[in-house]
Amino acid sequence: MRVLVALGGNAMTSADGDASPENQRRAIGRAAVHLADLIEAGHELVVAHGNGPQVGNIMRKNELAVSELPPVSLDWCGAQTQGTIGFTIVSRIEKELNSRGISKSVVALVTRTVVDPDDPAFTDPVKPIGSYQPRDYAASMEELGQTWKDFGARGWRRVVASPRPVRILETPTIEFLADSGSVVIAAGGGGIPVIADGQGFNGVSAVIDKDLSAAQLALSVKADRLIIATDVPCAVAGFGTPAARDITNVTNMELRALTDTGTFASGSMGPKVDAVLNYVDNGGPMGVIAALDNLPAAVSGKSGTVVTPGDSVLTRGDRDPARTDHA
Repeated sequence: MRVLVALGGNAMTSADGDASPENQRRAIGRAAVHLADLIEAGHELVVAHGNGPQVGNIMRKNELAVSELPPVSLDWCGAQTQGTIGFTIVSRIEKELNSRGISKSVVALVTRTVVDPDDPAFTDPVKPIGSYQPRDYAASMEELGQTWKDFGARGWRRVVASPRPVRILETPTIEFLADSGSVVIAAGGGGIPVIADGQGFNGVSAVIDKDLSAAQLALSVKADRLIIATDVPCAVAGFGTPAARDITNVTNMELRALTDTGTFASGSMGPKVDAVLNYVDNGGPMGVIAALDNLPAAVSGKSGTVVTPGDSVLTRGDRDPARTDHA
């Protein structure tokens, strides 16, 4: 079975969000154990990943060093983080496989994602990046052409365009590598956003949601499963309210109906649900939102929010008796 796993930022930082190099190596090492479980079980594996904290660090370095060095654009930041994170994931998966006596090629591919230049996101930047800063600092950055938003007591953050992915340029190479038996790390941070100019492609200053790109890539490489790995057991309807309930086995039509009522927050679970729906709506056989440490059970549909095509429903929070988790 071909499985595409999208790793969230929690898989690459410490529990408190610290993205120092050592903490990233430790966190990715822990994730590699679960990824290796899938490989050992005989699955073909493609891995996508986020890069939010890492891009934020580079942007902050840009700001601090602006008097000494020219800042780099967001597309360059995305490319840099793909290289660093990809290299680290490859190294940690290799180490874990070697410890199990498994010989397997593991490769990371710098990946570009085509976006539409007319995407409304370019005129309405809403994706927060970087650290929280006081109002006077935000104002000084706005004078340089940046857009900042007030996030209340925590301070101000820069917001940028987040267009939807149209297609991933390196898909044929990713599919070739997967067909050849390699574990492939690709579409990091959603891919480097690019726009066609008639002769080729140019990078643009934006970021792409990594889960939406993962869904696009899963369809393109004909993955049998899309697993959105996160730090919670499953999606929850009515989160934080007395009526909260787990969403476990559910059809795409039922889940779409829930999203239409605003059930899932746009800044957290919403994009993950959107990604899984895009995958299943367009022919993917099963998409799952699950905890990283439940990957094997998620692949078999026994853990997490399991989304399959159809119009019947299991959204009451009832558990399938065959399932093994009890979130």
